[in-house]
Amino acid sequence: MTTSNEKSYFDLHITGLGYLNRIREVKPKKGDAFLACDIAALNGPSDDVSYVRFDTRVSGSEAQHLVRRCIQAVDAEKKVMIGFRLGDLWTDTFTYSKGKRAGEQGVSLKARLLFVSWIKVDGKLVYKAEPKPTETDERDPEVPVTSDASAAQQASAPEPSKPVADAADDAADAPALAVAESF
Repeated sequence: MTTSNEKSYFDLHITGLGYLNRIREVKPKKGDAFLACDIAALNGPSDDVSYVRFDTRVSGSEAQHLVRRCIQAVDAEKKVMIGFRLGDLWTDTFTYSKGKRAGEQGVSLKARLLFVSWIKVDGKLVYKAEPKPTETDERDPEVPVTSDASAAQQASAPEPSKPVADAADDAADAPALAVAESF
């Protein structure tokens, strides 16, 4: 019997959608600078939405690239909504220093922004992540499919997503492609 010294972890992820706010570069006294942002996540029934605020550290090069592309839109006070996945949730207590709650204790929810699945700016889809390949996509193409159900599944598989809107709108949205790159 062999034993492994490899550590294993249990992941707790939060998925949702929300508004992107306060994108900033944080330069701590100790350690390296990092990209951070706030997400006002939608919660509850659609006719009576409440918001849960997450103060996030943007992790991963793809997430950092996408959030940096949103800086101008957020600064211009456009509504930037994202689909997201957070990890490593923790709380931080603080004391309000000004306002009507000055001197009171507060709690901030902090997490790492791991993945951005899509971005909408003022209701217009400007980014959608490509779907990850599944095991069936990686199979040898010469191996025959043995089940009719899996053959039907493969035949009806959706086409890969595009970064901007629908293919039918490509001609009408040619200026949108330029906007999507600079939003």
